[in-house]
Amino acid sequence: MDSEIKEEIPVHEEFILCCGVETQVLKCGPWTDLFNDQSANRPKLLIFVITDPNAQEVEDIYGLCGQVEHKLAFLRTHVPKEMKLVLIGHSIGCYISLQILKLAPELPIIRSLLLFPTIERMSESPNGRIATPLFCRFRYALYVSAYLLLKPWPEKIKSLMIRKYLQMMNLQTEFSLLNMLEPFCLVNAAYLASQEMMDVVKRDNETIKEHLSKLTFYYGTVDAWCPKEYYEDMKKDFPEGDIRLCEKKIPHAFVLGFHQEMADMVADWLKDDLSKI
Repeated sequence: MDSEIKEEIPVHEEFILCCGVETQVLKCGPWTDLFNDQSANRPKLLIFVITDPNAQEVEDIYGLCGQVEHKLAFLRTHVPKEMKLVLIGHSIGCYISLQILKLAPELPIIRSLLLFPTIERMSESPNGRIATPLFCRFRYALYVSAYLLLKPWPEKIKSLMIRKYLQMMNLQTEFSLLNMLEPFCLVNAAYLASQEMMDVVKRDNETIKEHLSKLTFYYGTVDAWCPKEYYEDMKKDFPEGDIRLCEKKIPHAFVLGFHQEMADMVADWLKDDLSKI
């Protein structure tokens, strides 16, 4: 039996200033500078997974619209114009991907994969009915709790808790996840969630129709953020679209146990697109 050979892909992180905020960028591959690297290692395509020198600071950067503008600013500032793009969005990242397609038609996006897409009726979903009052009405109570409970904790305690959690979930990471327990990050996440509940209501059928040939939707069967009826509505409205339903009961938060399985599926879906480059 032939042993499986896995290519080692270098992964590193950088912190850049984008729209006036420090932005963490995780890069996979043997390159660092897309503009100045003209060697054989320079990629022909960039897969952008959703997270000009004179770019203005984005108003409300931690809100939903601000996050869309932030991703657009990154692509326009740090990626060469001729670089072909694949967008991979998960959950609210799918909404952001559609907004990028809508607002930046000049970008050479050849494919967009929308995984467990929260692109409509978020507050009406089973989880949304719980999250909406929590994040929209009691958000400030969450803010106070986060600061009172987590701010006094030493970093060693936070690091230990995160490490134990990752061990329980059988997950590994090469980078620090201390920000997960930083009150500032939790507060911003809650603020963004409140806007998602209020603003992600009506599906953007116009943008979907315009870019349908580039889109692949992947819905779950056990997804309380995006129930199966949303998949059925999409299939009915766009029968010619590439709209798939998970048959493996993969949860919405697939990164907590099905990350390799999802990565293998996504790689398989992209084979045809990559072969044409």
